[in-house]
Amino acid sequence: MRILLYNPDNGVTANFMPHLWMFLLQALTPPRHEVLLIDGNTQPMSDAEIVRFVLAKGIGLVGIGAMTRMIAKAYRVADAIRAAGVPVVMGGPHVTELPEEALGRDGGPRHADAVALGEADETWPKIVADAARGALKERYLPVDAFGQERKPDIQSYPKIPWDSLDINQFNRIPGFVRPIMEHFRCPWETFHIIPIESGRGCPYGCEFCTVTGFFGDSIRFRSNQSIVEELLRLKARARRTKGQVAVFFVDDNFAINGKRTKSLLRDIIAADAQVSWVGQISANLLRDEELVDLIADSGGRWIFIGMESLDPANLASVNKSFNKPGEYAAVLERLARRNIYAITSFIFGLDNDTPGVAERTLSRIREWPPGLPVFGQITPFPATPLYTRLEKEGRLTRPKHWLDFAPFHMAHTPLHLTASEVQDEVQYAWRNAYSPVATRRAIDAIAKEPAAYKISHLIARMFFRGIYFPQKGAWAWLKVIVENRGTVFHVIRESFTNWHGSAAAGTVETARAGRTRLPLSAGNSERQP
Repeated sequence: MRILLYNPDNGVTANFMPHLWMFLLQALTPPRHEVLLIDGNTQPMSDAEIVRFVLAKGIGLVGIGAMTRMIAKAYRVADAIRAAGVPVVMGGPHVTELPEEALGRDGGPRHADAVALGEADETWPKIVADAARGALKERYLPVDAFGQERKPDIQSYPKIPWDSLDINQFNRIPGFVRPIMEHFRCPWETFHIIPIESGRGCPYGCEFCTVTGFFGDSIRFRSNQSIVEELLRLKARARRTKGQVAVFFVDDNFAINGKRTKSLLRDIIAADAQVSWVGQISANLLRDEELVDLIADSGGRWIFIGMESLDPANLASVNKSFNKPGEYAAVLERLARRNIYAITSFIFGLDNDTPGVAERTLSRIREWPPGLPVFGQITPFPATPLYTRLEKEGRLTRPKHWLDFAPFHMAHTPLHLTASEVQDEVQYAWRNAYSPVATRRAIDAIAKEPAAYKISHLIARMFFRGIYFPQKGAWAWLKVIVENRGTVFHVIRESFTNWHGSAAAGTVETARAGRTRLPLSAGNSERQP
Protein backbone atom coordinates (compact mmCIF):
# COMPACT_ATOMS: atom_id res chain seq x y z
CA MET A 1 0.00 0.00 0.00
CA ARG A 2 1.13 3.53 -0.70
CA ILE A 3 0.48 5.96 2.18
CA LEU A 4 0.45 9.76 2.28
CA LEU A 5 1.16 11.61 5.53
CA TYR A 6 -0.05 15.19 5.30
CA ASN A 7 0.48 18.14 7.63
CA PRO A 8 -1.52 21.30 6.82
CA ASP A 9 0.07 24.74 6.94
CA ASN A 10 -0.12 26.47 10.30
CA GLY A 11 -2.36 29.35 9.26
CA VAL A 12 0.08 32.04 10.34
CA THR A 13 3.26 31.82 8.29
CA ALA A 14 5.53 29.22 6.72
CA ASN A 15 6.79 26.86 9.41
CA PHE A 16 10.53 26.98 10.02
CA MET A 17 10.97 23.21 10.31
CA PRO A 18 9.18 19.98 9.42
CA HIS A 19 6.88 18.28 11.91
CA LEU A 20 8.44 15.32 13.67
CA TRP A 21 5.29 13.16 13.68
CA MET A 22 5.49 12.53 9.94
CA PHE A 23 9.03 11.17 10.07
CA LEU A 24 8.31 9.16 13.21
CA LEU A 25 5.29 7.42 11.66
CA GLN A 26 7.22 6.88 8.44
CA ALA A 27 9.91 5.08 10.46
CA LEU A 28 7.25 3.00 12.24
CA THR A 29 5.54 1.90 9.01
CA PRO A 30 6.19 -1.74 8.06
CA PRO A 31 8.76 -1.75 5.22
CA ARG A 32 6.50 -3.40 2.65
CA HIS A 33 4.52 -0.14 2.43
CA GLU A 34 5.67 3.10 0.80
CA VAL A 35 5.19 6.42 2.64
CA LEU A 36 5.07 9.84 0.97
CA LEU A 37 5.17 13.12 2.92
CA ILE A 38 3.60 16.52 2.20
CA ASP A 39 4.01 19.46 4.56
CA GLY A 40 1.66 22.27 3.58
CA ASN A 41 4.11 24.84 4.94
CA THR A 42 6.72 24.01 2.31
CA GLN A 43 4.55 22.45 -0.40
CA PRO A 44 1.41 24.60 -0.53
CA MET A 45 -1.31 22.84 -2.50
CA SER A 46 -4.99 23.52 -3.03
CA ASP A 47 -7.52 20.90 -2.00
CA ALA A 48 -7.99 19.93 -5.65
CA GLU A 49 -4.23 19.60 -6.17
CA ILE A 50 -3.92 17.32 -3.14
CA VAL A 51 -6.74 15.12 -4.43
CA ARG A 52 -5.12 14.90 -7.87
CA PHE A 53 -1.83 13.96 -6.21
CA VAL A 54 -3.50 11.25 -4.11
CA LEU A 55 -5.24 9.73 -7.13
CA ALA A 56 -2.23 10.00 -9.45
CA LYS A 57 0.05 8.29 -6.94
CA GLY A 58 -2.41 5.53 -6.14
CA ILE A 59 -2.53 6.41 -2.45
CA GLY A 60 -4.44 3.83 -0.38
CA LEU A 61 -4.44 5.64 2.97
CA VAL A 62 -3.97 9.27 4.02
CA GLY A 63 -2.86 10.15 7.54
CA ILE A 64 -3.44 13.76 8.64
CA GLY A 65 -2.03 15.23 11.83
CA ALA A 66 -2.95 18.70 13.03
CA MET A 67 -2.97 20.91 16.08
CA THR A 68 -5.97 23.07 16.89
CA ARG A 69 -4.98 26.08 14.83
CA MET A 70 -4.61 23.85 11.75
CA ILE A 71 -7.68 21.69 12.21
CA ALA A 72 -10.11 23.62 9.99
CA LYS A 73 -7.71 23.24 7.05
CA ALA A 74 -7.14 19.59 7.98
CA TYR A 75 -10.88 18.86 7.98
CA ARG A 76 -11.33 20.54 4.59
CA VAL A 77 -8.51 18.51 3.01
CA ALA A 78 -9.80 15.31 4.62
CA ASP A 79 -13.28 15.96 3.24
CA ALA A 80 -11.93 16.40 -0.29
CA ILE A 81 -9.82 13.22 -0.10
CA ARG A 82 -12.67 11.12 1.33
CA ALA A 83 -14.99 12.42 -1.38
CA ALA A 84 -12.52 10.98 -3.89
CA GLY A 85 -12.92 7.56 -2.26
CA VAL A 86 -9.64 7.36 -0.30
CA PRO A 87 -9.79 6.60 3.44
CA VAL A 88 -8.44 9.14 5.92
CA VAL A 89 -7.17 8.63 9.46
CA MET A 90 -6.66 11.71 11.63
CA GLY A 91 -4.67 12.20 14.83
CA GLY A 92 -2.92 14.71 17.02
CA PRO A 93 -3.81 16.72 20.15
CA HIS A 94 -7.02 18.25 18.79
CA VAL A 95 -8.51 15.03 17.46
CA THR A 96 -7.54 13.25 20.68
CA GLU A 97 -9.54 15.74 22.74
CA LEU A 98 -12.47 16.01 20.31
CA PRO A 99 -12.75 12.67 18.49
CA GLU A 100 -16.53 13.02 18.13
CA GLU A 101 -16.00 16.15 16.06
CA ALA A 102 -13.70 14.38 13.60
CA LEU A 103 -16.05 11.39 13.40
CA GLY A 104 -19.14 13.55 12.88
CA ARG A 105 -20.82 12.47 16.12
CA ASP A 106 -21.29 15.95 17.58
CA GLY A 107 -23.90 17.11 15.09
CA GLY A 108 -21.41 18.20 12.43
CA PRO A 109 -20.10 16.49 9.29
CA ARG A 110 -17.79 13.49 9.43
CA HIS A 111 -14.21 14.24 8.43
CA ALA A 112 -12.30 11.00 9.12
CA ASP A 113 -12.78 7.28 8.59
CA ALA A 114 -10.70 6.61 11.69
CA VAL A 115 -9.01 8.53 14.49
CA ALA A 116 -5.74 7.78 16.28
CA LEU A 117 -6.09 8.96 19.88
CA GLY A 118 -3.06 9.88 21.94
CA GLU A 119 0.46 8.95 20.91
CA ALA A 120 0.38 6.70 17.86
CA ASP A 121 3.73 4.92 18.24
CA GLU A 122 2.04 1.59 19.03
CA THR A 123 -1.23 2.01 17.16
CA TRP A 124 0.12 3.21 13.79
CA PRO A 125 1.31 -0.24 12.57
CA LYS A 126 -2.12 -1.63 13.50
CA ILE A 127 -3.85 1.16 11.58
CA VAL A 128 -1.73 0.44 8.49
CA ALA A 129 -2.43 -3.30 8.71
CA ASP A 130 -6.19 -2.77 9.05
CA ALA A 131 -6.25 -0.27 6.18
CA ALA A 132 -4.30 -2.65 3.93
CA ARG A 133 -7.02 -5.30 4.31
CA GLY A 134 -9.89 -2.79 4.13
CA ALA A 135 -10.92 -3.16 7.77
CA LEU A 136 -10.24 0.20 9.44
CA LYS A 137 -11.74 0.60 12.90
CA GLU A 138 -13.13 3.98 13.95
CA ARG A 139 -10.87 4.50 16.97
CA TYR A 140 -7.36 3.47 17.87
CA LEU A 141 -6.04 4.04 21.39
CA PRO A 142 -3.00 2.43 23.05
CA VAL A 143 -4.34 0.53 26.07
CA ASP A 144 -2.93 -1.96 28.55
CA ALA A 145 -4.36 -5.34 29.58
CA PHE A 146 -6.86 -3.57 31.83
CA GLY A 147 -8.16 -1.25 29.14
CA GLN A 148 -6.35 1.80 30.53
CA GLU A 149 -4.51 4.19 28.22
CA ARG A 150 -0.81 3.31 28.01
CA LYS A 151 1.91 5.82 27.16
CA PRO A 152 4.55 4.41 24.79
CA ASP A 153 7.98 3.60 26.18
CA ILE A 154 10.38 5.71 24.13
CA GLN A 155 13.55 4.04 25.41
CA SER A 156 13.35 1.81 22.32
CA TYR A 157 13.02 4.69 19.88
CA PRO A 158 12.77 4.03 16.14
CA LYS A 159 15.69 5.06 13.97
CA ILE A 160 14.71 7.97 11.72
CA PRO A 161 17.03 7.74 8.68
CA TRP A 162 17.86 11.44 8.41
CA ASP A 163 21.02 10.53 6.51
CA SER A 164 19.00 9.20 3.56
CA LEU A 165 15.66 11.02 3.68
CA ASP A 166 14.78 13.58 1.02
CA ILE A 167 14.36 16.80 3.03
CA ASN A 168 15.04 19.27 0.23
CA GLN A 169 11.58 20.81 0.66
CA PHE A 170 12.64 21.95 4.14
CA ASN A 171 15.73 23.93 3.08
CA ARG A 172 15.51 27.27 4.90
CA ILE A 173 17.74 29.17 2.46
CA PRO A 174 15.28 31.25 0.36
CA GLY A 175 15.30 30.26 -3.30
CA PHE A 176 16.27 33.71 -4.54
CA VAL A 177 19.37 33.69 -2.30
CA ARG A 178 20.78 30.37 -3.51
CA PRO A 179 22.12 31.65 -6.88
CA ILE A 180 23.93 34.43 -4.99
CA MET A 181 25.51 31.90 -2.66
CA GLU A 182 26.52 29.74 -5.61
CA HIS A 183 28.06 32.76 -7.35
CA PHE A 184 30.22 33.57 -4.33
CA ARG A 185 31.02 29.87 -3.84
CA CYS A 186 29.55 29.83 -0.37
CA PRO A 187 30.67 26.61 1.35
CA TRP A 188 27.07 25.70 2.18
CA GLU A 189 23.86 26.27 0.28
CA THR A 190 21.34 24.41 2.43
CA PHE A 191 20.26 24.95 6.00
CA HIS A 192 17.86 22.56 7.69
CA ILE A 193 16.32 22.77 11.15
CA ILE A 194 15.56 19.20 12.21
CA PRO A 195 13.14 18.32 15.04
CA ILE A 196 14.31 15.79 17.62
CA GLU A 197 12.62 14.77 20.85
CA SER A 198 14.57 13.59 23.87
CA GLY A 199 11.55 13.14 26.13
CA ARG A 200 7.78 13.53 26.43
CA GLY A 201 5.51 14.92 29.12
CA CYS A 202 5.44 17.90 31.48
CA PRO A 203 4.51 17.98 35.18
CA TYR A 204 3.78 21.71 35.38
CA GLY A 205 0.22 21.74 34.07
CA CYS A 206 -0.03 25.37 32.96
CA GLU A 207 -3.71 26.24 32.60
CA PHE A 208 -3.58 27.14 28.90
CA CYS A 209 -1.32 24.33 27.69
CA THR A 210 -2.33 21.14 25.86
CA VAL A 211 0.91 19.27 26.55
CA THR A 212 0.12 17.69 29.90
CA GLY A 213 -3.27 16.54 28.64
CA PHE A 214 -1.75 14.85 25.59
CA PHE A 215 1.64 13.54 26.75
CA GLY A 216 0.92 13.22 30.48
CA ASP A 217 2.47 14.70 33.60
CA SER A 218 5.20 12.10 34.04
CA ILE A 219 8.34 12.38 31.92
CA ARG A 220 9.56 9.61 29.64
CA PHE A 221 13.04 9.89 28.18
CA ARG A 222 14.88 8.37 25.26
CA SER A 223 18.27 6.83 25.92
CA ASN A 224 21.23 9.18 25.65
CA GLN A 225 22.84 6.82 23.16
CA SER A 226 19.94 6.97 20.69
CA ILE A 227 19.99 10.79 20.73
CA VAL A 228 23.75 10.97 20.29
CA GLU A 229 23.58 8.55 17.35
CA GLU A 230 20.84 10.64 15.74
CA LEU A 231 22.96 13.80 16.07
CA LEU A 232 25.96 12.02 14.58
CA ARG A 233 23.87 10.93 11.57
CA LEU A 234 22.79 14.53 11.05
CA LYS A 235 26.37 15.79 11.28
CA ALA A 236 27.48 13.18 8.75
CA ARG A 237 24.71 14.20 6.36
CA ALA A 238 25.66 17.87 6.65
CA ARG A 239 29.29 17.07 5.82
CA ARG A 240 28.33 14.86 2.90
CA THR A 241 25.91 17.38 1.37
CA LYS A 242 28.01 20.46 2.19
CA GLY A 243 25.11 21.94 4.08
CA GLN A 244 24.38 23.18 7.57
CA VAL A 245 22.00 21.62 10.05
CA ALA A 246 20.55 22.76 13.36
CA VAL A 247 18.40 20.75 15.75
CA PHE A 248 15.28 21.83 17.59
CA PHE A 249 14.68 19.70 20.68
CA VAL A 250 10.89 19.72 20.67
CA ASP A 251 10.55 18.55 24.28
CA ASP A 252 8.18 20.97 25.96
CA ASN A 253 10.71 21.45 28.75
CA PHE A 254 14.10 20.13 27.70
CA ALA A 255 15.71 20.53 31.14
CA ILE A 256 12.79 19.37 33.29
CA ASN A 257 15.10 16.76 34.90
CA GLY A 258 18.36 18.61 35.42
CA LYS A 259 20.45 15.56 36.30
CA ARG A 260 19.33 13.69 33.21
CA THR A 261 19.77 16.73 30.93
CA LYS A 262 23.33 17.28 32.14
CA SER A 263 24.07 13.60 31.51
CA LEU A 264 22.77 13.87 27.95
CA LEU A 265 24.72 17.05 27.21
CA ARG A 266 27.93 15.53 28.59
CA ASP A 267 27.44 12.49 26.35
CA ILE A 268 26.88 14.75 23.32
CA ILE A 269 30.13 16.59 24.07
CA ALA A 270 32.09 13.38 24.70
CA ALA A 271 30.95 11.90 21.37
CA ASP A 272 31.72 15.11 19.45
CA ALA A 273 28.07 15.10 18.40
CA GLN A 274 27.55 18.83 18.85
CA VAL A 275 25.36 20.63 16.34
CA SER A 276 23.77 24.03 16.76
CA TRP A 277 20.57 23.46 18.69
CA VAL A 278 17.51 25.19 20.08
CA GLY A 279 15.44 23.98 23.02
CA GLN A 280 12.51 25.00 25.19
CA ILE A 281 13.45 25.50 28.86
CA SER A 282 11.60 27.24 31.70
CA ALA A 283 13.33 30.29 33.16
CA ASN A 284 13.41 28.77 36.67
CA LEU A 285 15.57 25.87 35.43
CA LEU A 286 18.18 28.23 33.99
CA ARG A 287 19.41 29.35 37.41
CA ASP A 288 21.89 26.45 37.24
CA GLU A 289 25.28 27.74 36.03
CA GLU A 290 26.61 24.25 35.31
CA LEU A 291 23.59 23.46 33.15
CA VAL A 292 24.03 26.66 31.15
CA ASP A 293 27.74 25.87 30.68
CA LEU A 294 26.83 22.45 29.30
CA ILE A 295 24.17 23.95 27.03
CA ALA A 296 26.80 26.23 25.51
CA ASP A 297 29.47 23.55 25.18
CA SER A 298 27.06 21.06 23.57
CA GLY A 299 26.00 23.47 20.82
CA GLY A 300 23.05 25.32 22.38
CA ARG A 301 22.47 28.60 20.53
CA TRP A 302 18.95 29.81 21.26
CA ILE A 303 16.68 28.89 24.17
CA PHE A 304 12.90 29.33 23.93
CA ILE A 305 11.56 30.62 27.26
CA GLY A 306 7.82 30.90 27.91
CA MET A 307 7.93 34.04 30.06
CA GLU A 308 4.25 34.77 29.29
CA SER A 309 3.94 37.88 31.46
CA LEU A 310 5.82 40.35 33.66
CA ASP A 311 2.92 40.35 36.14
CA PRO A 312 3.07 37.71 38.93
CA ALA A 313 -0.72 37.91 39.30
CA ASN A 314 -1.13 36.93 35.65
CA LEU A 315 1.26 34.02 36.06
CA ALA A 316 -0.60 32.81 39.15
CA SER A 317 -3.91 32.98 37.28
CA VAL A 318 -2.67 30.43 34.70
CA ASN A 319 -0.86 28.17 37.17
CA LYS A 320 2.62 29.35 36.21
CA SER A 321 3.85 30.88 39.44
CA PHE A 322 7.15 29.02 39.08
CA ASN A 323 8.06 31.83 36.66
CA LYS A 324 9.59 34.74 38.57
CA PRO A 325 9.66 37.95 36.50
CA GLY A 326 12.27 39.41 38.83
CA GLU A 327 14.67 36.68 37.65
CA TYR A 328 14.15 37.16 33.92
CA ALA A 329 16.99 39.67 33.43
CA ALA A 330 19.51 37.55 35.34
CA VAL A 331 18.56 34.44 33.35
CA LEU A 332 19.02 36.24 30.04
CA GLU A 333 22.34 37.73 31.13
CA ARG A 334 23.48 34.26 32.22
CA LEU A 335 22.72 32.94 28.75
CA ALA A 336 24.18 35.96 26.97
CA ARG A 337 27.52 35.62 28.76
CA ARG A 338 27.87 32.33 26.92
CA ASN A 339 26.58 33.70 23.59
CA ILE A 340 23.27 31.89 24.02
CA TYR A 341 20.31 34.10 23.31
CA ALA A 342 16.65 33.75 24.10
CA ILE A 343 13.42 33.45 22.19
CA THR A 344 11.08 34.95 24.77
CA SER A 345 7.34 34.31 24.52
CA PHE A 346 4.70 36.67 25.91
CA ILE A 347 0.92 36.32 26.13
CA PHE A 348 -1.44 39.30 26.15
CA GLY A 349 -5.07 39.28 27.24
CA LEU A 350 -4.44 37.55 30.57
CA ASP A 351 -6.89 38.41 33.33
CA ASN A 352 -4.71 41.07 34.95
CA ASP A 353 -3.62 42.81 31.74
CA THR A 354 -4.61 46.45 31.22
CA PRO A 355 -4.10 48.91 28.32
CA GLY A 356 -0.44 49.59 27.62
CA VAL A 357 0.74 46.07 28.48
CA ALA A 358 2.67 45.85 25.19
CA GLU A 359 4.73 48.97 25.81
CA ARG A 360 5.37 48.00 29.42
CA THR A 361 6.65 44.65 28.20
CA LEU A 362 8.79 46.21 25.49
CA SER A 363 10.29 48.67 27.97
CA ARG A 364 11.56 45.76 30.04
CA ILE A 365 12.74 43.84 26.98
CA ARG A 366 14.89 46.82 25.93
CA GLU A 367 16.81 46.48 29.21
CA TRP A 368 17.75 42.87 28.47
CA PRO A 369 20.39 41.39 26.12
CA PRO A 370 19.04 41.34 22.55
CA GLY A 371 16.93 38.32 21.75
CA LEU A 372 13.86 37.31 19.75
CA PRO A 373 10.59 38.15 21.52
CA VAL A 374 7.34 36.65 20.26
CA PHE A 375 3.85 37.76 21.21
CA GLY A 376 0.40 36.20 21.10
CA GLN A 377 -2.97 36.38 22.82
CA ILE A 378 -4.23 33.92 25.39
CA THR A 379 -6.15 31.19 23.59
CA PRO A 380 -8.48 28.62 25.20
CA PHE A 381 -7.68 25.32 23.52
CA PRO A 382 -10.28 22.57 23.88
CA ALA A 383 -10.09 20.35 26.99
CA THR A 384 -7.54 22.58 28.73
CA PRO A 385 -8.31 23.87 32.25
CA LEU A 386 -8.42 27.38 30.76
CA TYR A 387 -11.16 26.40 28.31
CA THR A 388 -13.18 24.73 31.06
CA ARG A 389 -12.87 27.75 33.37
CA LEU A 390 -13.84 30.30 30.72
CA GLU A 391 -16.77 28.13 29.63
CA LYS A 392 -18.07 27.98 33.21
CA GLU A 393 -17.65 31.76 33.54
CA GLY A 394 -19.60 32.34 30.32
CA ARG A 395 -16.70 34.23 28.74
CA LEU A 396 -16.22 32.21 25.54
CA THR A 397 -17.26 34.29 22.55
CA ARG A 398 -16.31 31.69 19.94
CA PRO A 399 -16.64 28.28 21.63
CA LYS A 400 -15.44 26.49 18.46
CA HIS A 401 -12.97 29.15 17.35
CA TRP A 402 -10.81 26.50 15.63
CA LEU A 403 -13.45 25.93 12.95
CA ASP A 404 -13.07 29.57 11.90
CA PHE A 405 -9.40 30.08 12.63
CA ALA A 406 -8.37 33.73 12.82
CA PRO A 407 -4.75 34.23 13.86
CA PHE A 408 -4.17 36.70 16.70
CA HIS A 409 -7.90 37.12 17.38
CA MET A 410 -9.42 36.46 20.79
CA ALA A 411 -11.93 33.68 21.40
CA HIS A 412 -13.14 34.96 24.78
CA THR A 413 -13.75 38.20 26.66
CA PRO A 414 -10.76 39.47 28.69
CA LEU A 415 -11.41 41.09 32.08
CA HIS A 416 -9.73 44.48 31.71
CA LEU A 417 -9.34 44.85 27.92
CA THR A 418 -11.61 44.36 24.97
CA ALA A 419 -10.77 41.66 22.44
CA SER A 420 -9.87 44.29 19.84
CA GLU A 421 -7.61 46.06 22.34
CA VAL A 422 -5.70 42.82 22.90
CA GLN A 423 -5.23 42.47 19.17
CA ASP A 424 -3.94 46.06 19.03
CA GLU A 425 -1.50 45.30 21.87
CA VAL A 426 -0.18 42.25 20.03
CA GLN A 427 0.29 44.21 16.82
CA TYR A 428 1.97 47.08 18.68
CA ALA A 429 4.43 44.67 20.27
CA TRP A 430 5.37 42.98 17.00
CA ARG A 431 5.64 46.25 15.09
CA ASN A 432 7.90 47.89 17.66
CA ALA A 433 9.96 44.84 18.62
CA TYR A 434 10.99 44.28 14.99
CA SER A 435 11.05 47.82 13.62
CA PRO A 436 14.22 48.97 11.82
CA VAL A 437 15.05 51.08 14.90
CA ALA A 438 14.71 48.09 17.24
CA THR A 439 16.81 45.92 14.94
CA ARG A 440 19.58 48.52 14.80
CA ARG A 441 19.44 48.83 18.59
CA ALA A 442 19.87 45.05 18.91
CA ILE A 443 22.87 45.01 16.56
CA ASP A 444 24.47 47.96 18.37
CA ALA A 445 24.09 46.08 21.64
CA ILE A 446 26.40 43.36 20.31
CA ALA A 447 28.77 45.80 18.57
CA LYS A 448 31.89 44.16 20.02
CA GLU A 449 30.90 40.65 18.97
CA PRO A 450 32.35 38.96 15.84
CA ALA A 451 30.72 39.86 12.53
CA ALA A 452 29.43 36.31 12.05
CA TYR A 453 27.38 36.67 15.20
CA LYS A 454 25.91 39.97 14.04
CA ILE A 455 25.02 38.50 10.67
CA SER A 456 23.21 35.53 12.20
CA HIS A 457 21.39 37.75 14.69
CA LEU A 458 20.24 40.11 11.94
CA ILE A 459 19.00 37.22 9.80
CA ALA A 460 17.21 35.70 12.79
CA ARG A 461 15.38 38.95 13.49
CA MET A 462 14.24 39.22 9.89
CA PHE A 463 12.91 35.66 9.94
CA PHE A 464 11.10 36.15 13.25
CA ARG A 465 9.52 39.36 12.02
CA GLY A 466 7.81 37.14 9.46
CA ILE A 467 5.84 35.30 12.14
CA TYR A 468 3.44 38.23 12.40
CA PHE A 469 4.18 40.04 9.12
CA PRO A 470 4.57 37.15 6.65
CA GLN A 471 7.42 37.55 4.19
CA LYS A 472 6.69 35.20 1.31
CA GLY A 473 8.50 35.67 -1.95
CA ALA A 474 11.48 37.69 -3.14
CA TRP A 475 9.67 41.05 -3.23
CA ALA A 476 8.51 40.78 0.38
CA TRP A 477 12.04 39.95 1.48
CA LEU A 478 13.47 42.77 -0.61
CA LYS A 479 11.13 45.22 1.09
CA VAL A 480 12.30 44.09 4.53
CA ILE A 481 15.94 44.40 3.49
CA VAL A 482 15.35 47.91 2.12
CA GLU A 483 13.61 48.97 5.34
CA ASN A 484 16.64 47.76 7.28
CA ARG A 485 19.23 48.85 4.72
CA GLY A 486 21.17 51.01 7.19
CA THR A 487 21.72 48.09 9.54
CA VAL A 488 22.37 45.68 6.68
CA PHE A 489 25.08 47.92 5.22
CA HIS A 490 26.55 48.45 8.69
CA VAL A 491 26.87 44.71 9.27
CA ILE A 492 28.33 44.17 5.78
CA ARG A 493 30.91 46.87 6.42
CA GLU A 494 31.78 45.30 9.76
CA SER A 495 32.27 41.98 7.99
CA PHE A 496 35.08 43.51 5.92
CA THR A 497 36.65 45.77 8.53
CA ASN A 498 36.18 44.02 11.87
CA TRP A 499 35.35 40.35 11.30
CA HIS A 500 36.65 39.14 14.66
CA GLY A 501 35.02 41.86 16.74
CA SER A 502 36.55 44.24 19.23
CA ALA A 503 39.47 43.04 21.37
CA ALA A 504 38.65 45.66 24.00
CA ALA A 505 35.43 44.04 25.19
CA GLY A 506 33.24 45.27 28.00
CA THR A 507 32.15 43.31 31.04
CA VAL A 508 29.68 41.02 29.31
CA GLU A 509 31.90 40.49 26.28
CA THR A 510 34.91 39.63 28.44
CA ALA A 511 32.88 36.98 30.23
CA ARG A 512 32.09 35.48 26.84
CA ALA A 513 35.76 35.14 25.89
CA GLY A 514 36.54 31.78 24.39
CA ARG A 515 32.84 31.07 23.79
CA THR A 516 32.29 32.88 20.51
CA ARG A 517 29.72 30.90 18.55
CA LEU A 518 27.54 31.25 15.49
CA PRO A 519 23.95 31.03 16.75
CA LEU A 520 21.27 29.73 14.43
CA SER A 521 17.70 30.80 14.95
CA ALA A 522 14.59 28.77 15.37
CA GLY A 523 11.75 28.90 17.49
CA ASN A 524 7.21 24.95 18.33
CA SER A 525 4.29 23.97 20.55
CA GLU A 526 0.58 24.43 20.58
CA ARG A 527 0.90 26.49 23.71
CA GLN A 528 -0.13 29.57 21.73
CA PRO A 529 -0.56 30.19 17.99
